Amino acid sequence: MKKIFYLIIGVMCLLPIKIFAVNITASSAILMDMDSNRILYSKDIHNIRSVASISKIMTAVIAIESGKLDEVVTIGDEIDKAYGSGIYIKKGEQLSLRDLVYGLMLRSGNDAAFAIAKYVGGSEFIEMMNNKATEIGMINTTFNNPCGLDEESGNYSTAYDMAILTSYAMKLDEYKKIIGTKTYKLKTNKNNYIWHNKHKLLGKYEYVTGGKTGYTKKALRTLVTTASKDNLNLVAVTLNDGNDFKDHISLFKYGFANYKKEDILTKGKINIYDDIYYGIYDLSIDKNISYPINNQDNVYLKYRLDQKPHEGSVGTVTLYVNEKEVLNENVDAKKIKRKESHNIIEWFGNLW
Repeated sequence: MKKIFYLIIGVMCLLPIKIFAVNITASSAILMDMDSNRILYSKDIHNIRSVASISKIMTAVIAIESGKLDEVVTIGDEIDKAYGSGIYIKKGEQLSLRDLVYGLMLRSGNDAAFAIAKYVGGSEFIEMMNNKATEIGMINTTFNNPCGLDEESGNYSTAYDMAILTSYAMKLDEYKKIIGTKTYKLKTNKNNYIWHNKHKLLGKYEYVTGGKTGYTKKALRTLVTTASKDNLNLVAVTLNDGNDFKDHISLFKYGFANYKKEDILTKGKINIYDDIYYGIYDLSIDKNISYPINNQDNVYLKYRLDQKPHEGSVGTVTLYVNEKEVLNENVDAKKIKRKESHNIIEWFGNLW
């Protein structure tokens, strides 16, 4: 059994207190840091509701991860099921899967959603959506179609789950590029298109990087927005919110005013105060330890290291915020190489 010892080191955040009231009219709302999944604001975040077209985020994720974005899709009878918002593609029209994802996300094309679903997964596409939801931790989500229409079974989720989905999606470079696009032009064998992004905050609020709108008579207005400032990457989700664009700006202003992404430890060599065991070893971590905190947080690091020094993995360093373990990294040790000393006779001999 390994013997370990513990060292606890406090961390101070110098972010000043800023009073910023948030009054959100949504039935459900969340503001989350996408890198750590820390929740900065919440209101009924696990309340299950119809989510309308923001469910297309999952359709886009499945399409992007299929590896088929550059393949040409020929549109068929699948678009007969589409109504409501669309990109108005026609049977026999040919365009790439990537083009369809642009139409899906910028114009909320239901016809694009059905075309994507048929090409990528056929009858198994909905199962692919639900399996992915389970895989990434969406605990209260059920997808029944690729677009969010309610007239059949509809898609049901929560503000929390949609924030988790968006945090995952934003780690995909292609997804980030698509949702951050304001205008997309396309020429096919049947038409020329100019698609403008429906998300009104893109270009209106300087820190917004993208998002997805949604509306049905059952779900009412749903909205997902992402924004970044000073290395703080946030997602806001509101369900049933008649003032959604205004509320998202309020949420982001609150988040950026009251939280700062602190670099607690940077990757590479680390020095541990009061360590009595590893004096002849270099200790290091492979990743930065960063977290969004404010000056009301109680923040500290706890090291768990093997009491008997050795090279390789020797323990972990864990970040605690308000007594809650939020992340940890492995600590590696490497013995310090010292220069070999020459004997005194050799030293004097070299002087002659």
